[in-house]
Amino acid sequence: MAGNNGPDGTGETGPRNDRKGDIRDDELERRRRELGASLAARHPKAIEGEDNAQAGGSTGYGQAFKLSSEFIAGVVVGIAIGWMVDHLAGTSPWGLIVFLLVGFAAGVLNVLRSAGMVAGFGQTKSGAGPKDLK
Repeated sequence: MAGNNGPDGTGETGPRNDRKGDIRDDELERRRRELGASLAARHPKAIEGEDNAQAGGSTGYGQAFKLSSEFIAGVVVGIAIGWMVDHLAGTSPWGLIVFLLVGFAAGVLNVLRSAGMVAGFGQTKSGAGPKDLK
């Protein structure tokens, strides 16, 4: 016959009302705070209590979508300009070919700028500017 004992051998299945649970919760809370402090020390850019998307960062999917749309926009604009040049000047297909290549190059440059690997127009990358001579 099955006994009246629950998972902890007391016969109770719900939380108990003694102080043992509170002590255990306090210990867990202390350990959680220590872990949070340790993680904050390792990653100083992370803001406590906020996840990456709320802290001004972006998720991996968001970054991938941003970079791919930057590249596709450059290529599409190059194709559109090339098609208009061909249509107006009658140089088909050379305008489209030339501006497709220009759009491809512009798309790659936009991706590099968005990723922070190349400085934007009129900006200098940190540490890449001329040094002040005194």
